[in-house]
Amino acid sequence: MKKLGRVLVVDDEENIREVLSNYLESMNYEVHTAEDGQDALDKYRKGDFDLIISDLLMPNIDGLELLKRIRNIDKEVIFLMITGYPSIETAVDAIKKGAYDYITKPFHMEDVKLRIERAFEKRSLKERLKTVQGLMWALLFSIPLWLILGIILAAII
Repeated sequence: MKKLGRVLVVDDEENIREVLSNYLESMNYEVHTAEDGQDALDKYRKGDFDLIISDLLMPNIDGLELLKRIRNIDKEVIFLMITGYPSIETAVDAIKKGAYDYITKPFHMEDVKLRIERAFEKRSLKERLKTVQGLMWALLFSIPLWLILGIILAAII
């Protein structure tokens, strides 16, 4: 069975990494883990992951700095921030820096699943919109060409 996507789970708490990765694997995602932001950056390569779930507070490189650095590499990867120390300021900051969503600990796995599904659905809709826009531009450019060809053929006949 084809995997739904590749996920990088970043958290300094081993039990959180394990619970999330087991749950995501049961949902048919390919899951990799990192114990902090630096470990995540070492493992991250553009295009390798569809989703990153990262804790906010970690040693070495925290979640916001990781988000900033990942966004410099890849604007398309879905980034979910999780934290046990929620505040409005950090939530707003995470969203401004490019996080798709912000999840507070303790979290319910169904809530995590719903947010992941929504994120992938939004990405899919964006890709479809780009395709439709490309087709519209192609049609707009091809209509004058067909008109010119029609005029030339009418003149010849």
